[in-house]
Amino acid sequence: MIDYTKALPAHTETFIGDNDLFLEIYEGVPSSQAAADRPPLLFVHGAYTGSWMWSKYVPHFVREGWTCYAMNLRSHYRSRVLDMTRVTFEDYLEDIREVIRAAIAERGKPPVLIGFSMGGILGQKLAETDRLAGLILVDSVISKEVHDLAPYPHSTPTELGLVVPAPAREELSSIDESEDDILFQRKYLAMESAHAYRAFSHRHTGGVPIDSGLIVCPCLVIGAVGSEDDDRRGRAMAEYLHAEYAGLWNTTHTGLLVGQRYGEAVERILAWLKRFL
Repeated sequence: MIDYTKALPAHTETFIGDNDLFLEIYEGVPSSQAAADRPPLLFVHGAYTGSWMWSKYVPHFVREGWTCYAMNLRSHYRSRVLDMTRVTFEDYLEDIREVIRAAIAERGKPPVLIGFSMGGILGQKLAETDRLAGLILVDSVISKEVHDLAPYPHSTPTELGLVVPAPAREELSSIDESEDDILFQRKYLAMESAHAYRAFSHRHTGGVPIDSGLIVCPCLVIGAVGSEDDDRRGRAMAEYLHAEYAGLWNTTHTGLLVGQRYGEAVERILAWLKRFL
């Protein structure tokens, strides 16, 4: 099994805040003064995961001169373990704010937030009230408003229990993930807060409401597309957020981060960053 974290470039590791959030900081090497003035990139992982999920992405951005902050929400990956039965969606928002404050203190400007899945809906909620240089959503959880526009097929809610167990990932391949890609995820996937999961689950609460009129930073929506429904939902999200849209057909949710075609998403992000920042 390939552990992609082992190939990451040299970086600083630190723990911040009262909850000892594990933060990895990768210094980009700017090629010009304009590059040196860029905001940092803040990578926010999804449910069950951690900063390790960005292992394939980070080296590309560092090589292009971007300084990258890869954070971990409380009780994820190497952050201090807490009672996950008590952790909430709002707690995660405060964790991101903690890292944003640290990034602004060090860099003098707010970051571009790049959020995957749950990290994407957290980023949307945060962008209503907090300064961001940009918002990039990688197959993000959709808001209540987008679900009203392009709903998922109806399904009966399941009982979540006190925590949500990690996905089993029993199959060892997908349309865009190799056996190594899936085994890598198996190694690190962990349980998730049921309170946080319930907050953004459309089957349980209808989803998180987002007021797109409050989001003033430029936005990019990247979606894993396996059907016309997926594409319609991604386009609805982009339209609602006044964002640019890139739907990558025949890719999967986790494949966009650690699959064989992850580079296509990275290229879209880098091209968008060059245009807007």
